[in-house]
Amino acid sequence: FQQFSDTGSRKEHVKITSKPKPGFLERLSETSGGMLIGLGTFLLAFYLLFTNEGRALRTAKSLDEGLSLVVSLDSIHSISQQNEGRLVHLAGDLSTSKPLFDPSYGVSIQAVKLKRNVEMYQWVEYEDSKEYEENGEIKKETRYSYNTEWKSKVVNSRNFDREIGHKNPSAMAVESFTAVSPNVQVGSFVLSKGLVDKIDDFKQLSLSHLEDPHADVTRGGDYFYHSDNPRRPEVGDLRVSFFYAGLSGDDPHLGFADKVTVVARQRGDQLIPYHTKSGDVLEILYPGDLSVEEVFQREHQSNTMKTWALRAAGWLSMFVGISLMTRIFYTLVDWLPVVRDLVNVGLKVFALCVASSLSLLTISVGWLFYRPLWALLLALLAALPILLARARVPPKKQQ
Repeated sequence: FQQFSDTGSRKEHVKITSKPKPGFLERLSETSGGMLIGLGTFLLAFYLLFTNEGRALRTAKSLDEGLSLVVSLDSIHSISQQNEGRLVHLAGDLSTSKPLFDPSYGVSIQAVKLKRNVEMYQWVEYEDSKEYEENGEIKKETRYSYNTEWKSKVVNSRNFDREIGHKNPSAMAVESFTAVSPNVQVGSFVLSKGLVDKIDDFKQLSLSHLEDPHADVTRGGDYFYHSDNPRRPEVGDLRVSFFYAGLSGDDPHLGFADKVTVVARQRGDQLIPYHTKSGDVLEILYPGDLSVEEVFQREHQSNTMKTWALRAAGWLSMFVGISLMTRIFYTLVDWLPVVRDLVNVGLKVFALCVASSLSLLTISVGWLFYRPLWALLLALLAALPILLARARVPPKKQQ
C-alpha cells in the first residue's frame, strides 16, 4: 500500500508492508544466529582491549624516549652534520618550489595542497520506518521523502524506492581532485611524505578576485557554477569550489605563509620518520610555533584520548556481545509480559556487570608486564561488581 504527496520541492510517499508474526521456533532460530554474532563481538572485545593497552603503553614509552633525545635546532637555514640521524625539533614557515595550478578554472596558489571540490545538484532519498503489530501481523510503515541537495558524490537513484521523478545522472562531467606539491620545505629541510600528509587543515579559497573561466561557467560567491541559473539550479547542475592547506608563500589576498613545528629524524637535508627502541615511529607535525615540551604534551594528550576511546569501544563491544549471547533467555519467556520485562532488565544488568568486570580484567592483563602494581589494583577493581552483587544476596537461614 502506498500513498503519495508533494509538499513543494520536497516529495514523499508512504509504503506499508506486512508479514505474519514469527512463531516461537522462528524467533528461536533468529536468536541463535544472534548468539553467533554476539560470540564474535565478545571475542573481538578481548582483542581490542588487550592490544590497546599494549599500544598505549608502548606509545607513551616512545614519547618519553623521544623527549629525552630530541635536539632543538638553532637555525632552520643551515644543516649541521652533528645532528645526522638524530631526532630534531624545528619550527618555521612552509615553502614550496612552485605554485599549484588548476588550468580549467584559472586557479593558482602557492600552497602545499590544492583541492578542487565538485558538487552536483541531485535527488536525495530519506527513509523513516516504524513497526507495529496489528491483527496478528507485523506491519512496517516506511515513509520515503525526496529532496534536492548539493552532493559531492553521485547519489545512485537506482537504489531509490521510487526512481521515477527522482532520477540522477550516473556521473559528474567534472571530477574532484587534490594536487600536492612535490617538494615541501621548512627552511632548508625537505619534509617526508608522512609529514606532508599531516598538513590537512583545509580552508576555502576565496574566488572574489577571479573572473569566469568559460562562457558556460558563472562565478557566484566562492563557487563556479555549471548552471543556466545558479539561483534556481536543476538536477545535474554542478558547482565547483577550491580549498587549500599549508599556505607556503606570502599572498596579497590570504596573508603570510603558514608556520609549522616538526619533530622528526634528520637525514641530510631531509626530515624522515624516527624509529624508537620501543618500536614506535615519531614523525610529528603541528601548525604554529611550539616548544618541544608543548609538542610532546599534545602527543601524550592525543594518546590518552585514543586509549580511552578504544577502551570505551571495547567495553561496548563486550556489552553488546554478552547481550546477544544471553538473548535466548528473553526469547524463551517473551510470551509472558511481566516475566519478559523482568528477565530483560536482569539480562541488561548482568551484561553490564560482566562486561565491566571482564573489561577491567583484560586491561589489567595488558598492563601485567608493564606496570604490575596497577594491574593488581585493576584486577581488584574488576572483582568489585561481583562482590557487591554477592553482598546483596541474603544469607541462607541456618537450620
